[in-house]
Amino acid sequence: MPYSETIDAAIGALKSTLPNGGRVFVQGCAGEPLALAEALARQPEAAARLTFEGVWIPGVNRTDWAGLHALARAEAIFLAPEWRDSFRAGQLTFSPMTYTQVWRRLSGRPFDAGVFTIAPAGADGRCSLGVAADFSPAVFDRTRLRIGLIHAAMPAVCDGPTVPLDTFDVVVQVDTPLPGYCAGTIDPVSAAIAARVGALVPDGATVQTGLGKIGVATLAALADHRGLSIHSGMVTEPLIALLDRDAVEGVTTGVALGSADLYARVATDPRVRFRSVGETHAISTPAAIPRFIAVNSAIEIDLFGQVNAEWMDGRQVSGGGGLLDFLRGAWASDGGVPVVALPASAKGDALSRIVPRLSCPPSVGRGDPVVIVTEHGVADLRGLSIDARAAALIDVAAPSHRDRLAEAWSAMRRAM
Repeated sequence: MPYSETIDAAIGALKSTLPNGGRVFVQGCAGEPLALAEALARQPEAAARLTFEGVWIPGVNRTDWAGLHALARAEAIFLAPEWRDSFRAGQLTFSPMTYTQVWRRLSGRPFDAGVFTIAPAGADGRCSLGVAADFSPAVFDRTRLRIGLIHAAMPAVCDGPTVPLDTFDVVVQVDTPLPGYCAGTIDPVSAAIAARVGALVPDGATVQTGLGKIGVATLAALADHRGLSIHSGMVTEPLIALLDRDAVEGVTTGVALGSADLYARVATDPRVRFRSVGETHAISTPAAIPRFIAVNSAIEIDLFGQVNAEWMDGRQVSGGGGLLDFLRGAWASDGGVPVVALPASAKGDALSRIVPRLSCPPSVGRGDPVVIVTEHGVADLRGLSIDARAAALIDVAAPSHRDRLAEAWSAMRRAM
């Protein structure tokens, strides 16, 4: 097995193995290979005719892989500002897929090469995938050229997937920082929403939360609960406090996103286990967990109960990700609650985030009834008629927008 302490060996392997291009899997989240991105930026011709594919998260993974060369391409299920030029130029292909759908696609697709961030090998010769175990297991066995980046900052987790060091064709030691995540200061509105969501979570429940201020604030709001379990695609910084306060008994996640302190803590705590998306997001998994509470955020919701989590000002700005997977799992769970949480308004209350009708494709249709939480209250849409849904949503809208929403609903209802 070739070994090098520089990234040039990986670049050379890509050039020699794929002289006419090919499909390359690139990890996302904390496993994004930033050292490779930096090297390809210095040698852009090595990226020509390569198609990069991965699940990169807006706000976390900022590399525009398709933008490395005019002849490079990329495939993604999210969009982010850093990738918009490539999307506009037709170099980035966007597919509106859920996590379970993309897991199936990756599981059935061969890759010419794959770049995997791994922890240093243990005494058994195996390398942990560390705090980024989400999609790599889907493609590892069907990747022809395997490039392993041994990252000193990537911890070997005590319970998670591992891969044999001797199955890599090239192994490179790198020391670039791992991608992290910080939601910033939690504002009073997000804190108020999180408090309402926390009131929906009984002791002993299993909880899923996402990224963003509301997801992070919700996790923090659970510190006084007891007997909780976390089953989530990702965990963030407030998990440390939950572990310290013994609020949680067990954690199953695909990735951790936060600081080096978070990565170190989840790697060594025996209550935390890392699993692939094939397990964390399969709808049957949360559906079989009693009292599964899925908490996700959105951009806006209309009076039919349709949720927009991807569009803003007429532009696709994100993707559906695991939203539907977890909401449907929570809906099917015995005692589960599928929660969508969002501020009632934006731009200093000038813009209502509860709208009469969406002007974009919905991320969640009205056939997937959810529980809507704003700072003004809780609207449980499950089992409600269209009129009752509209009334419940107007009740949790910002007070200054309620009369206008009621008038709009009345007009739409007459036209039906």
